[in-house]
Amino acid sequence: MKLTPIEDEMLNELFDQIAADGMDIFLLDDSYRGAVLHGTRLVNQMRSNHQLGILETLLLGHAYIAAGLLTSLVKGNDRVSMTMECDGPAVGFSVDSNAHGEIRGYLRVDAIPVDGPLESFNLAPFIGSGTLSVSRHLEMARTPFVGHVSLQYGNLAKDLAHYYVVSEQLPTAVSLSIQFDREGRVSGAGGLFIQALPGSSGTIGAELEQRVREIPSLGSLFAAGETPAHIINKYFGEFTPEVVGSRTIEFSCHCSKEHYGGYIGSLPDGEINSILEEGPFPLRVVCHNCNSVYEYSFDEIQRICDARNVERSAN
Repeated sequence: MKLTPIEDEMLNELFDQIAADGMDIFLLDDSYRGAVLHGTRLVNQMRSNHQLGILETLLLGHAYIAAGLLTSLVKGNDRVSMTMECDGPAVGFSVDSNAHGEIRGYLRVDAIPVDGPLESFNLAPFIGSGTLSVSRHLEMARTPFVGHVSLQYGNLAKDLAHYYVVSEQLPTAVSLSIQFDREGRVSGAGGLFIQALPGSSGTIGAELEQRVREIPSLGSLFAAGETPAHIINKYFGEFTPEVVGSRTIEFSCHCSKEHYGGYIGSLPDGEINSILEEGPFPLRVVCHNCNSVYEYSFDEIQRICDARNVERSAN
Protein backbone atom coordinates (compact mmCIF):
# COMPACT_ATOMS: atom_id res chain seq x y z
CA MET A 1 0.00 0.00 0.00
CA LYS A 2 1.14 3.51 -0.80
CA LEU A 3 -0.04 6.29 1.49
CA THR A 4 -0.61 9.61 -0.26
CA PRO A 5 0.96 12.31 1.95
CA ILE A 6 -1.39 14.77 3.63
CA GLU A 7 0.33 18.05 2.81
CA ASP A 8 -2.20 20.48 4.28
CA GLU A 9 -0.27 22.28 7.04
CA MET A 10 -3.41 23.15 8.99
CA LEU A 11 -4.49 19.50 9.06
CA ASN A 12 -1.07 18.36 10.23
CA GLU A 13 -1.15 21.00 12.98
CA LEU A 14 -4.58 19.71 13.99
CA PHE A 15 -3.26 16.13 14.17
CA ASP A 16 -0.60 17.32 16.63
CA GLN A 17 -3.28 18.83 18.89
CA ILE A 18 -5.98 16.15 19.01
CA ALA A 19 -6.02 12.64 20.43
CA ALA A 20 -4.84 9.66 18.43
CA ASP A 21 -7.35 7.69 16.40
CA GLY A 22 -8.74 4.67 18.21
CA MET A 23 -11.78 2.84 19.48
CA ASP A 24 -12.89 2.00 23.01
CA ILE A 25 -15.30 -0.91 23.52
CA PHE A 26 -17.56 -0.81 26.55
CA LEU A 27 -20.50 -2.30 28.44
CA LEU A 28 -23.41 -0.43 30.01
CA ASP A 29 -25.34 -1.84 32.99
CA ASP A 30 -24.35 -5.35 31.84
CA SER A 31 -27.21 -5.02 29.31
CA TYR A 32 -25.60 -3.20 26.40
CA ARG A 33 -22.37 -3.37 24.49
CA GLY A 34 -20.99 -0.47 22.56
CA ALA A 35 -18.03 1.29 21.00
CA VAL A 36 -16.90 4.86 20.43
CA LEU A 37 -14.48 5.41 17.55
CA HIS A 38 -12.25 8.39 16.81
CA GLY A 39 -11.23 8.41 13.14
CA THR A 40 -10.14 11.93 12.15
CA ARG A 41 -6.83 10.77 10.67
CA LEU A 42 -8.51 7.69 9.19
CA VAL A 43 -10.99 9.77 7.17
CA ASN A 44 -8.37 12.32 6.12
CA GLN A 45 -5.98 9.63 4.91
CA MET A 46 -8.82 7.87 3.07
CA ARG A 47 -9.71 11.18 1.42
CA SER A 48 -6.11 11.86 0.43
CA ASN A 49 -5.55 8.41 -1.08
CA HIS A 50 -8.85 8.31 -2.97
CA GLN A 51 -8.71 12.04 -3.89
CA LEU A 52 -12.28 12.71 -2.80
CA GLY A 53 -14.48 15.79 -2.74
CA ILE A 54 -16.64 16.77 0.21
CA LEU A 55 -19.71 14.71 -0.71
CA GLU A 56 -17.67 11.62 -1.53
CA THR A 57 -15.67 12.02 1.70
CA LEU A 58 -18.90 12.21 3.69
CA LEU A 59 -20.37 9.00 2.25
CA LEU A 60 -17.22 6.88 2.21
CA GLY A 61 -16.06 8.36 5.51
CA HIS A 62 -19.31 7.29 7.18
CA ALA A 63 -18.81 3.82 5.71
CA TYR A 64 -15.24 3.61 7.07
CA ILE A 65 -16.35 4.70 10.54
CA ALA A 66 -19.23 2.22 10.52
CA ALA A 67 -16.96 -0.60 9.38
CA GLY A 68 -14.55 0.23 12.19
CA LEU A 69 -17.34 0.19 14.77
CA LEU A 70 -18.48 -3.24 13.56
CA THR A 71 -15.07 -4.71 14.33
CA SER A 72 -15.99 -4.29 18.00
CA LEU A 73 -18.09 -7.42 17.45
CA VAL A 74 -15.24 -9.62 16.14
CA LYS A 75 -11.85 -10.80 17.37
CA GLY A 76 -8.64 -12.56 16.35
CA ASN A 77 -8.29 -12.66 12.57
CA ASP A 78 -12.00 -12.11 11.93
CA ARG A 79 -13.08 -9.39 9.55
CA VAL A 80 -16.24 -7.59 8.47
CA SER A 81 -17.27 -6.36 5.05
CA MET A 82 -20.13 -3.99 4.29
CA THR A 83 -21.56 -3.03 0.92
CA MET A 84 -24.24 -0.66 -0.24
CA GLU A 85 -25.81 -0.91 -3.68
CA CYS A 86 -28.24 1.88 -4.54
CA ASP A 87 -29.99 3.43 -7.53
CA GLY A 88 -29.10 7.02 -6.63
CA PRO A 89 -26.14 8.89 -8.16
CA ALA A 90 -23.91 7.72 -5.27
CA VAL A 91 -24.24 4.14 -6.66
CA GLY A 92 -22.84 2.64 -3.44
CA PHE A 93 -19.65 1.52 -1.72
CA SER A 94 -17.71 -1.49 -0.51
CA VAL A 95 -15.62 -1.43 2.68
CA ASP A 96 -13.69 -4.03 4.60
CA SER A 97 -12.34 -4.00 8.18
CA ASN A 98 -10.73 -6.47 10.57
CA ALA A 99 -10.30 -7.02 14.28
CA HIS A 100 -6.87 -5.35 14.11
CA GLY A 101 -8.55 -2.03 13.26
CA GLU A 102 -7.44 -1.95 9.61
CA ILE A 103 -10.03 -0.40 7.28
CA ARG A 104 -10.10 -0.02 3.51
CA GLY A 105 -12.70 0.35 0.76
CA TYR A 106 -13.99 2.39 -2.13
CA LEU A 107 -16.94 4.16 -3.68
CA ARG A 108 -18.57 2.55 -6.70
CA VAL A 109 -18.41 5.86 -8.59
CA ASP A 110 -15.44 8.21 -8.96
CA ALA A 111 -17.48 11.36 -8.35
CA ILE A 112 -21.08 11.78 -7.24
CA PRO A 113 -22.82 14.04 -9.76
CA VAL A 114 -24.38 17.14 -8.23
CA ASP A 115 -26.82 19.36 -10.15
CA GLY A 116 -26.35 22.47 -8.05
CA PRO A 117 -24.94 23.83 -4.78
CA LEU A 118 -25.41 21.55 -1.78
CA GLU A 119 -28.12 22.83 0.53
CA SER A 120 -27.33 20.30 3.28
CA PHE A 121 -25.31 17.20 4.04
CA ASN A 122 -28.38 14.97 3.70
CA LEU A 123 -27.17 12.03 1.59
CA ALA A 124 -30.61 10.46 1.06
CA PRO A 125 -31.23 12.14 -2.34
CA PHE A 126 -27.91 10.76 -3.59
CA ILE A 127 -28.54 7.24 -2.27
CA GLY A 128 -32.14 6.51 -3.21
CA SER A 129 -33.31 2.93 -2.75
CA GLY A 130 -31.14 -0.15 -2.60
CA THR A 131 -29.60 -2.77 -0.33
CA LEU A 132 -27.18 -2.76 2.61
CA SER A 133 -25.26 -5.99 3.17
CA VAL A 134 -23.05 -6.96 6.12
CA SER A 135 -20.77 -10.02 6.07
CA ARG A 136 -18.82 -11.42 9.01
CA HIS A 137 -15.83 -13.51 7.96
CA LEU A 138 -14.99 -15.53 11.06
CA GLU A 139 -11.61 -17.26 11.15
CA MET A 140 -13.00 -20.68 12.12
CA ALA A 141 -16.07 -20.57 9.86
CA ARG A 142 -16.08 -22.14 6.40
CA THR A 143 -18.36 -19.52 4.93
CA PRO A 144 -19.14 -15.93 5.94
CA PHE A 145 -22.33 -14.97 7.74
CA VAL A 146 -24.12 -12.62 5.36
CA GLY A 147 -27.19 -10.46 5.98
CA HIS A 148 -29.07 -8.05 3.74
CA VAL A 149 -31.65 -5.34 4.32
CA SER A 150 -33.43 -2.91 2.03
CA LEU A 151 -32.48 0.71 2.57
CA GLN A 152 -35.17 2.56 4.49
CA TYR A 153 -33.65 5.97 5.24
CA GLY A 154 -30.81 6.79 2.86
CA ASN A 155 -28.82 7.38 6.03
CA LEU A 156 -26.11 4.83 6.80
CA ALA A 157 -26.35 5.16 10.59
CA LYS A 158 -30.12 4.62 10.61
CA ASP A 159 -30.02 1.89 7.97
CA LEU A 160 -27.29 0.01 9.84
CA ALA A 161 -29.33 0.16 13.06
CA HIS A 162 -32.33 -1.06 11.05
CA TYR A 163 -30.22 -3.91 9.67
CA TYR A 164 -29.49 -5.28 13.15
CA VAL A 165 -33.12 -5.06 14.21
CA VAL A 166 -34.31 -6.90 11.09
CA SER A 167 -31.43 -9.31 10.49
CA GLU A 168 -30.40 -10.22 14.05
CA GLN A 169 -33.30 -8.93 16.20
CA LEU A 170 -30.85 -6.83 18.21
CA PRO A 171 -31.97 -3.27 19.00
CA THR A 172 -29.10 -1.00 18.03
CA ALA A 173 -28.25 2.70 17.98
CA VAL A 174 -25.61 4.09 15.59
CA SER A 175 -24.20 7.59 15.18
CA LEU A 176 -21.73 8.56 12.43
CA SER A 177 -20.24 12.04 12.33
CA ILE A 178 -17.80 13.98 10.13
CA GLN A 179 -17.06 17.63 10.90
CA PHE A 180 -15.88 19.92 8.08
CA ASP A 181 -14.34 23.33 8.66
CA ARG A 182 -15.19 26.37 6.54
CA GLU A 183 -12.58 25.42 3.94
CA GLY A 184 -13.92 21.88 3.61
CA ARG A 185 -11.24 20.14 5.65
CA VAL A 186 -12.22 17.19 7.85
CA SER A 187 -11.52 18.56 11.32
CA GLY A 188 -13.12 15.71 13.27
CA ALA A 189 -14.64 12.30 12.60
CA GLY A 190 -16.03 9.49 14.71
CA GLY A 191 -18.89 7.22 15.53
CA LEU A 192 -20.89 5.50 18.26
CA PHE A 193 -22.41 2.00 18.33
CA ILE A 194 -24.67 0.69 21.12
CA GLN A 195 -26.49 -2.63 21.02
CA ALA A 196 -28.65 -4.60 23.44
CA LEU A 197 -26.89 -7.77 24.56
CA PRO A 198 -28.55 -11.08 23.67
CA GLY A 199 -30.69 -12.16 26.62
CA SER A 200 -31.17 -8.64 27.95
CA SER A 201 -34.49 -6.77 27.92
CA GLY A 202 -34.30 -6.71 24.13
CA THR A 203 -34.77 -2.95 23.76
CA ILE A 204 -32.73 0.20 23.76
CA GLY A 205 -34.21 1.89 26.84
CA ALA A 206 -35.92 5.26 26.36
CA GLU A 207 -33.46 6.95 28.73
CA LEU A 208 -30.45 5.54 26.90
CA GLU A 209 -31.92 6.37 23.49
CA GLN A 210 -32.52 9.94 24.66
CA ARG A 211 -28.95 10.19 25.88
CA VAL A 212 -27.62 9.06 22.48
CA ARG A 213 -29.67 11.81 20.80
CA GLU A 214 -28.38 14.42 23.26
CA ILE A 215 -24.69 13.79 22.63
CA PRO A 216 -23.16 16.67 20.63
CA SER A 217 -21.73 15.96 17.18
CA LEU A 218 -18.95 13.43 17.67
CA GLY A 219 -16.99 15.04 14.87
CA SER A 220 -17.01 18.37 16.72
CA LEU A 221 -16.08 16.67 20.00
CA PHE A 222 -13.06 14.95 18.46
CA ALA A 223 -12.07 18.16 16.66
CA ALA A 224 -11.98 19.77 20.11
CA GLY A 225 -9.62 17.09 21.45
CA GLU A 226 -12.02 14.68 23.16
CA THR A 227 -11.15 10.98 23.53
CA PRO A 228 -13.47 7.96 23.22
CA ALA A 229 -12.97 7.05 26.90
CA HIS A 230 -13.87 10.55 28.07
CA ILE A 231 -17.00 10.61 25.90
CA ILE A 232 -18.13 7.24 27.30
CA ASN A 233 -17.69 8.31 30.91
CA LYS A 234 -19.06 11.83 30.43
CA TYR A 235 -22.24 10.98 28.56
CA PHE A 236 -23.03 7.48 29.87
CA GLY A 237 -21.82 7.77 33.45
CA GLU A 238 -25.18 6.88 35.02
CA PHE A 239 -25.28 3.61 33.08
CA THR A 240 -22.20 2.21 34.90
CA PRO A 241 -19.90 2.14 31.84
CA GLU A 242 -17.03 -0.34 31.79
CA VAL A 243 -14.40 -0.06 29.06
CA VAL A 244 -13.47 -3.64 28.20
CA GLY A 245 -11.12 -3.11 25.27
CA SER A 246 -9.31 -0.59 23.08
CA ARG A 247 -8.07 -0.80 19.50
CA THR A 248 -6.03 1.26 17.12
CA ILE A 249 -7.86 2.38 13.99
CA GLU A 250 -6.16 3.07 10.68
CA PHE A 251 -6.58 3.22 6.93
CA SER A 252 -4.68 0.14 5.80
CA CYS A 253 -4.57 -2.17 2.80
CA HIS A 254 -2.32 -5.21 2.38
CA CYS A 255 -1.87 -4.73 -1.37
CA SER A 256 1.66 -4.62 -2.81
CA LYS A 257 3.48 -4.67 -6.12
CA GLU A 258 4.43 -8.30 -5.44
CA HIS A 259 0.79 -9.21 -4.84
CA TYR A 260 -0.36 -7.78 -8.15
CA GLY A 261 2.68 -9.25 -9.87
CA GLY A 262 1.43 -12.66 -8.75
CA TYR A 263 -1.99 -11.83 -10.18
CA ILE A 264 -0.45 -10.84 -13.52
CA GLY A 265 1.52 -14.09 -13.51
CA SER A 266 -1.72 -16.07 -13.12
CA LEU A 267 -3.33 -14.57 -16.22
CA PRO A 268 -4.03 -16.89 -19.19
CA ASP A 269 -1.23 -17.16 -21.75
CA GLY A 270 -3.18 -15.20 -24.33
CA GLU A 271 -3.72 -12.23 -22.01
CA ILE A 272 -0.16 -11.96 -20.76
CA ASN A 273 1.22 -12.35 -24.31
CA SER A 274 -1.14 -9.59 -25.44
CA ILE A 275 0.23 -7.34 -22.69
CA LEU A 276 3.81 -8.04 -23.82
CA GLU A 277 2.99 -7.41 -27.47
CA GLU A 278 0.67 -4.41 -27.17
CA GLY A 279 1.47 -2.72 -23.86
CA PRO A 280 1.17 0.13 -23.08
CA PHE A 281 4.17 0.40 -20.77
CA PRO A 282 4.59 1.00 -17.99
CA LEU A 283 1.59 -1.18 -17.20
CA ARG A 284 -0.39 0.52 -14.41
CA VAL A 285 -2.41 -1.46 -11.87
CA VAL A 286 -4.64 0.41 -9.40
CA CYS A 287 -5.87 -1.13 -6.14
CA HIS A 288 -9.53 -0.13 -5.88
CA ASN A 289 -9.50 -0.45 -2.06
CA CYS A 290 -6.80 2.16 -1.42
CA ASN A 291 -6.10 3.71 -4.85
CA SER A 292 -2.42 2.72 -4.71
CA VAL A 293 -0.84 2.60 -8.18
CA TYR A 294 1.78 0.00 -9.15
CA GLU A 295 3.73 0.24 -12.40
CA TYR A 296 5.44 -2.58 -14.32
CA SER A 297 7.93 -2.11 -17.12
CA PHE A 298 8.19 -4.43 -20.12
CA ASP A 299 11.21 -6.13 -18.55
CA GLU A 300 9.31 -6.70 -15.27
CA ILE A 301 6.38 -8.32 -17.09
CA GLN A 302 8.81 -10.44 -19.09
CA ARG A 303 10.49 -11.61 -15.86
CA ILE A 304 7.09 -12.49 -14.39
CA CYS A 305 6.32 -14.50 -17.53
CA ASP A 306 9.74 -16.22 -17.48
CA ALA A 307 9.37 -17.13 -13.78
CA ARG A 308 5.97 -18.66 -14.50
CA ASN A 309 7.43 -20.74 -17.35
CA VAL A 310 10.26 -21.97 -15.10
CA GLU A 311 7.75 -22.97 -12.43
CA ARG A 312 5.68 -24.84 -14.98
CA SER A 313 8.73 -26.73 -16.22
CA ALA A 314 9.67 -27.69 -12.67
CA ASN A 315 6.21 -29.15 -12.15
